[in-house]
Amino acid sequence: MAEFDLVLRNATVATAIDLYRADIGVKDGRISALGAKLGAGAREVDVAGRIVTPGGVDSHCHIEQKSAAGVMTADDFFTGTRSAACGGTTTVIPFAAQHRGMSIRQVVKDYHACATPKAAVDYAFHLILTDPTEQVLGQELPALIRDGYTSFKIYMTYDALKLDDRQILDVLSVARREGAFVMVHAENHEIIGWLSERLIASGHTAPKFHAFAHVKTAEREATHRAISLAELVDVPMLVVHVSSGEAIEQIRWAQARGLKIYGETCPQYLFLTEDDLDRPGFEGAKYMCSPPPRDAANQELVWAGLKSGVFQVFSSDHAAYRYNDPEGKMRAGTHAHFKKVPNGVPGLEVRMPLLFSEGVGKGRIDLAQFVALTATNAAKLYGLYPRKGTIAIGSDADLVVWDAEREVTISQSLLHDAMDYTPYEGRRVKGWPAATYLRGEPVWENGKFLGAAGNGRFLPCALSPAAKPLGRRVTKFDPASATLDGAN
Repeated sequence: MAEFDLVLRNATVATAIDLYRADIGVKDGRISALGAKLGAGAREVDVAGRIVTPGGVDSHCHIEQKSAAGVMTADDFFTGTRSAACGGTTTVIPFAAQHRGMSIRQVVKDYHACATPKAAVDYAFHLILTDPTEQVLGQELPALIRDGYTSFKIYMTYDALKLDDRQILDVLSVARREGAFVMVHAENHEIIGWLSERLIASGHTAPKFHAFAHVKTAEREATHRAISLAELVDVPMLVVHVSSGEAIEQIRWAQARGLKIYGETCPQYLFLTEDDLDRPGFEGAKYMCSPPPRDAANQELVWAGLKSGVFQVFSSDHAAYRYNDPEGKMRAGTHAHFKKVPNGVPGLEVRMPLLFSEGVGKGRIDLAQFVALTATNAAKLYGLYPRKGTIAIGSDADLVVWDAEREVTISQSLLHDAMDYTPYEGRRVKGWPAATYLRGEPVWENGKFLGAAGNGRFLPCALSPAAKPLGRRVTKFDPASATLDGAN
């Protein structure tokens, strides 16, 4: 009788801290042994000469989510998670998005109803808070945190989503008291609105003017303000989809002062530029996201942030709206002004191959940084480690076998999402997942998707150690509990 369900023989195992040769033995969906010449497996695969990394954790993606404007993303929980698996990602953390007037508890139930029968990889949920009422902050949110929804996102822009500074402070205070982790979309709403009105009034309506409205100044100011609010309440915070060198400087400044401020960036800020928004006709709409891609010089600043550790997380921010679709990018027609175009770009499947090829392959980051940025750090920040995000005894057997020499020209025809385009069409990369295993079962192998709808499991998240406050309040007033106590 076989000792293991699966053995990967002669693997070059890469984690966020180590690189070594070993066999990987899997039993009952978990890694049960790492070593040389392990016993027999019911299934054995020789992966000599290939790198094996933990399954990716994409902790920022929008799947089967309706925008505040009522536009549904192209990918549902099957097509989105199928795409994830084929690109080496075995855990996704999309959003259960509250819109104003909605019970956040009911929102979570609705998203589970979508995900449970369809998800092909494992998943957790962040919450999106847009209506922090007394009921939500006092009852629903604390109860949901205890049930495993331990992270939530807030917005500083978009009319239907943004919170004002007072509301942000209220939310941060709940996070501090309950031990939850906060993500923030940091752009100055008034700057964007003021510029947008003037651009549109002057007839500057094409997709390229989206970048003119979402200037780096708006991102820099909001990033600094978000950091200041987090510092006041003494609560850690992740600034998501950071696009500009100016915002990077704000995060670096906070980190140098000892604040627990984390940073996330995405493929679009390494591989797209503002010139893509200026493509002929309406083509630039394919590349519209917020914040927008910046110039080529700014790309190097984002790479430097990845290498130096300013960024802890590399996520896709997959927000997929088809291009040639009246319910997608063309919802308001090809002559609509840029404010009418749904924001977002796809990237779930190509997230890891792009960073592997252009980061590891070209010496910008090392293999340990790649693993940390694509899997380990997100698992730690969101309370899923060490079940996810590493290769260790007892961890889920979520594994990616890399063909580091395979050259692929990215094309939408090769991808497995529900989109009709990829913004990375024609880009050549070196290195691609040869196989992806979810809890020891192959979900991508030999160029074929082998997973199934409904095989993904929901993952309640533990409270993250990263969410603990520093305990360095500068006043005697505790804003989290609204009581007076001794100074720390």
